[in-house]
Amino acid sequence: MTVQVSDGTDVRAATSTIEVYDFQRPTTLGRDRLRALTLALENFSRQWGTQLTAMTHAVANVELESVDVERYGEYAKGLPEETTMVIVRVSELSSRGVLQFAQNTALGWVGRMLGGNASIAAPARPFTPIESAILERLIGYLLEDLAFSFGALLDSPIALDNIQFSSPTAQAAGSGQFVLVARFMVAIGDTLSPTTLAIPLDALADADPNHQKGSPASAQQTVQLAQVPVSLALRLASATLTPTDVLGLAEGDLIRLPHAQNRPLDVVVDDVAVAGAAVGANASRLACVIVSLEENS
Repeated sequence: MTVQVSDGTDVRAATSTIEVYDFQRPTTLGRDRLRALTLALENFSRQWGTQLTAMTHAVANVELESVDVERYGEYAKGLPEETTMVIVRVSELSSRGVLQFAQNTALGWVGRMLGGNASIAAPARPFTPIESAILERLIGYLLEDLAFSFGALLDSPIALDNIQFSSPTAQAAGSGQFVLVARFMVAIGDTLSPTTLAIPLDALADADPNHQKGSPASAQQTVQLAQVPVSLALRLASATLTPTDVLGLAEGDLIRLPHAQNRPLDVVVDDVAVAGAAVGANASRLACVIVSLEENS
């Protein structure tokens, strides 16, 4: 956009970036929650680089490139058909997480760990039993680093389920289920390897620091709510009358109540019965004695 001022000078304003809103994929993470998750993923990427450096004996660097919320079907559709799909089991959830990287990338890692020639690119092929065992060991360390980085942001423990090599057949979650997708670039020497991590949103706790379970703010809210005054009443069972009956009431009339003499009275808070009580006395004042508690209390 160009703006012309009175002296004829053109002032070119900075072009703002407009993000198109996708109604098929609405925003499901708040700003604070996304920030906390991004920090956890950045910490994981640093630990991942350190772990690869230690195990491959080569300087490795892992950079977090993006964090998005996608449907699992969209995520899987964007992956190569033949690729390494590490299926991650999330306790108590039927859905699974995914750590994905190319087969030749994984073979390159294993080759370096076995002292292979780092200058020769490993062709994509199935893993041997020894290579699978070494890769599973590396993945075990990575999942420990992931759980440590997320901390309380992960509701459930995670563990390696299995390793597959085809993205269309590795159905870790329903195609319409939302997953948190993190994309990384792994660099070892001159080799750059894009990798992805997908975690079901159901496995992620509320990352808002003011709403985390057991957080000081949450405990403070509980204490404050516990001190809020409420009105408590002792109530007989209600009777049903017609408007004519009510308008025709006169002094001395009797109203039959459907409340048995041996039935406790209802202790009511905000029109909700929380207990049963019998009528009693405390010095010169009427009182009630709690005899039962309602399940919804």
